[in-house]
Order: sequence, then structure tokens, then C-alpha cells
Amino acid sequence: MSTHNNALILTPFGAVSIAEYQGQLAIELLDAGASETVRVMQQSASLLVQQACQQVLDYLQNASSSFSLPASANGTPFQQRVWQAIAQIPCGQTRTYGQLAKQIGSGPRAVANACGANQMPLMIPCHRVVAQNGIGGFMQGKVNGLRIKQWLLQHEGVSSFGAK
Repeated sequence: MSTHNNALILTPFGAVSIAEYQGQLAIELLDAGASETVRVMQQSASLLVQQACQQVLDYLQNASSSFSLPASANGTPFQQRVWQAIAQIPCGQTRTYGQLAKQIGSGPRAVANACGANQMPLMIPCHRVVAQNGIGGFMQGKVNGLRIKQWLLQHEGVSSFGAK
């Protein structure tokens, strides 16, 4: 599958890549090109990518800003249920994998796997899902994924993780 209509935003944690695949958005958080100031390095003429880029910039400037683009990520019906539940977690709050699992009638590992399949981070804020006794995983174990998760949570004002 080839990507087109890309945008790249440099951030304090690395970069955000936004791409359009056959009319659907994909967002990827990258541990590369960190910048003290948020800046757009590349942006396409695609209206969908431009809107997503602006909403990511708004979020990076003000964590409580909301995303209004349709998050129509491809996934199984189960993944869709998990992502819908994640999308309901308010900015500045977290839920544990176990809490989400109980909410949708599943198991924590299945919820974690659905988090890992999320192609719309930030819009579907899987960084707000944490372990019962710590920060949990993120970005399917990619290098510095936990550092990015911690930055995002701190950006939203979250200072402790896990069940309360």
C-alpha cells in the first residue's frame, strides 16, 4: 500500500507523520527529529491531511483541544469496540487495560493488542490506557515508545499512572 498526501510535524517527543491511504487517515508517532518548537516540515494539498495536521497542531499547543475528524480506522469489530471506549477517555485521565476490558466484556491482553493495532494515535488516545501499576506499553514496544507515551500524558497533566 503506497502512501500519499503526507504531512510531517516535528514535536518535542519526535515527529507525527500523517498520511492518507485511499481516503483514510493514518497517524504515526515517530521517535525521530525532535524539535524544541512544534513545526510542520511537510504538508500536502489534501484537505483531509491539512485538517488532521491542524488538529494535531492544536492538540500539541493545547492538550484539551478535541479532534473532530472521523476516526474511521480499519479494524475488527472487537478493535472498533476498544477504540470507541478509548476515544471516550477524557484528556488528563487514564484507564487501565483491566478497566477497559471490564467495560467492554473482554480481557486486558486483548485490549492491549487492540491498542497496539490503533492507526490513529492522538485521535484515538491509546496513550491514556495504562497498566494497573504503571505506565504500561505503547507503540508495540518500539524504541522510545514509552518515552513518547510519558510525554503525551504529561502534556495532558497526568502525573501518576495506574488504578486509583
